[in-house]
Amino acid sequence: GAAEKVQRAYLIITGLVFVITVLASIVCFRGTFTNPVQKKFIYFKFHPLWYRLLLLALLKGLAQGFLVTAPAMLIMRLLGKEGALGTAQSIGAIIAAVMMYVIGRTTGPQHRVKIFAAGLILFAMAAFANGILFNQLGVILFMLFLLLAKPLMDLAYFPIQFNVIDILSKKENRSEFAYILNHEAGLYVGRFIGAGTFLLLAYGYSTEVALRYAIIIIAVLQLCSIWVSKRIIRECKALSGGSEEDKITAPVLDPVHTL
Repeated sequence: GAAEKVQRAYLIITGLVFVITVLASIVCFRGTFTNPVQKKFIYFKFHPLWYRLLLLALLKGLAQGFLVTAPAMLIMRLLGKEGALGTAQSIGAIIAAVMMYVIGRTTGPQHRVKIFAAGLILFAMAAFANGILFNQLGVILFMLFLLLAKPLMDLAYFPIQFNVIDILSKKENRSEFAYILNHEAGLYVGRFIGAGTFLLLAYGYSTEVALRYAIIIIAVLQLCSIWVSKRIIRECKALSGGSEEDKITAPVLDPVHTL
């Protein structure tokens, strides 16, 4: 029956993922990689610029804490079709790939704030569409705007992050991994607050209230990232004499840290 076909499809996908993982492990095992120089990487005091990036990471983490499960919950609750989630994510992956290629080929470092702002505004539009409508059309619009917003935000965020790390690691003579580790702390604080906001509304009021309004609260707060990113870029230029930013132009996407 239909249930058996679905189960068989899951088994096939699981098997393919397992095979790809094994092949990737073999490639890594056969590679000749050099371990980085062992340096101290746990610090508690940083340059003031780093604390601004941590604030940006916290704001980014707010959405991550909510969006881990929210799209699936919305689709299952309002559309009621398990396959719709996979279809939406597949279409979104194609859209994201095309968008990143086109924007990556036609923009430069001077456009980062505009790209970031466009992504944040689309994310806010997704949140308001879902919160106001909260029906099948609302979920479709939410997923559409979200799938457009995610690559734009990542396209701008990661170059800003690694530009700051590149500048401060040289200025403070520390390993880049010290900043990457500390950056994770900022993300996790944001994730905790984002997930906590959802749970607070869900248990204090209802799941519907949480699904409708938690994302609006988070989206509005995330708009502050526009001004934070502008200040970070301005301070990076001041510290590097306006030359370092131009060296880091290619966006680096981390699938674990995307929205």
